[in-house]
Amino acid sequence: MLDPSTTSRARAWVEVRLDRIRENAAAIRRSIGPGAGLVPMVKAEAYGLGMVPVAAALTGFPDAADPWAFGVAAVSEGEGLRAGGWGGRILVFTPTPPSEYSRAVDAELTLCVSEVEAVSRLAAEAAKRRRVVPFHVEIDTGMGRAGLAWQEASSWGPAILERSSGLKWEGILTHFHSADEADPEPTSEQWARFGAALEVLPRIEPAPVLHVANSAAALRFKGFGCNLARPGIYLYGGAAGAESRPAPVVSVRARLVLVRDVPIGATAGYGATYRATHPSKWGTLSIGYGDGIPRSLSPGGGEALVHGQRVPILGRVSMDMITVDLSDVPEARVGDVCTLIGEDGLESIALDEVAQRCATISFEILTRLGTRLPRIYYELEPDDAE
Repeated sequence: MLDPSTTSRARAWVEVRLDRIRENAAAIRRSIGPGAGLVPMVKAEAYGLGMVPVAAALTGFPDAADPWAFGVAAVSEGEGLRAGGWGGRILVFTPTPPSEYSRAVDAELTLCVSEVEAVSRLAAEAAKRRRVVPFHVEIDTGMGRAGLAWQEASSWGPAILERSSGLKWEGILTHFHSADEADPEPTSEQWARFGAALEVLPRIEPAPVLHVANSAAALRFKGFGCNLARPGIYLYGGAAGAESRPAPVVSVRARLVLVRDVPIGATAGYGATYRATHPSKWGTLSIGYGDGIPRSLSPGGGEALVHGQRVPILGRVSMDMITVDLSDVPEARVGDVCTLIGEDGLESIALDEVAQRCATISFEILTRLGTRLPRIYYELEPDDAE
């Protein structure tokens, strides 16, 4: 446990197994081989789990030289990582607004650029400080949201090199849109486009590092033999392709705050979408969509674990409360711990199961977990929540 100040378990909370994040990082390392560097993605507060604690857990792991860098999406995130004590490389992958270039350079962040003009802006900031500033260039091979067009590399390549005085062209990257899908052809096509762009770029000295692999590409395609890999969701326990089996990292738990018997005809939730067909025992969990639990979990057949048993969610998820059917758990009492994601005894509810029930992805489930939920960090199996 890293931070006792965040260990309140009075209402609802998130448990994070740091040792399992490292276990998943080690699996990525085995897949890409010992020669490639890791760039763990810690954007969006490490997918909602806490950027600084996660970065601390991954520093010097799996190898002493790891990570090669950490990846973020915003300059403010990079600044937060600096404030948390990380002194190594930080790559900012989202195109950066012009107004934030000065802050990025001051914080020694490495921007991934998607336009020629970005290099000019960065060079101007570097000149003001009279120091060499590194940057990476993203090539758009089909994702469509960022990067320079792969077909036009013979044009923009020399233009970037010309404008990079006082800068270091340190890396070149692309991002795969379907590496987690069963059909490998779209990913292979993007890889071929990336290679075609590299062939027509001018000579760059020293040769930049290459990186293309997200979690799925690192596991399924061995990172394509590039210098770096950028794992994200797999580190945090989310599947990266149907065949991947990450160690589970996250548990979401809440207290039972009310237990009562209800008669036939009792209704649950806004809109009274559930009506009891027989005398039942209901419980109220102290968690809701205000904490990031999707409203869509209930119509999706959502469940919770109580005393190691699955119980169904009744009615709509409210902002602060969820109703469950405890009829098959007669020993349930006010104050008991219930699990929305994670393990309880021999039973478990996987992160990706919840995402599937909500017709979304594990990324969204994690990143929407709210600040009202304390994050509690463990290195080993947590003690009984009581």
